[in-house]
Amino acid sequence: MKTVRQLLDAKGYETLSVTPETNVFDALTIMAQKHVGALVVIDDSGHLAGIFSERDYAREVALKGKTSRTTKISEVMSTQVITVTPDQLTDECMELMSGKRIRHLPVVENERVIGILSIGDLVKETIAYQQFLIQQLESYIQGQ
Repeated sequence: MKTVRQLLDAKGYETLSVTPETNVFDALTIMAQKHVGALVVIDDSGHLAGIFSERDYAREVALKGKTSRTTKISEVMSTQVITVTPDQLTDECMELMSGKRIRHLPVVENERVIGILSIGDLVKETIAYQQFLIQQLESYIQGQ
């Protein structure tokens, strides 16, 4: 299995973020334009303050009757963010995401967010790794 760093090297390190003061409407606009399901929330010191996802919007804005134009991200973001380091293995990340029932995993190095993984990224990597193993086994069997 690859490390998170290897996966980010292939995927890219672009991390979309907002500040706690951003209103929900602007965050949703970014998410829609970039076709992503979550944004990391970075405070004034450049540190991870939380994560805002479609799930947060549904549960904390829509269902509670708040308006997206007047509600700040800090009011509805998830603050208990599970993160990983670039040296962790992708299968560890998959287990973590499955176990915690989360779909986005910020990657933190030296107290800074350097990337984000989605469950889709990890599923693609798992499938690619399994296909590689199948090819290796087929080559081994044919060589016998």
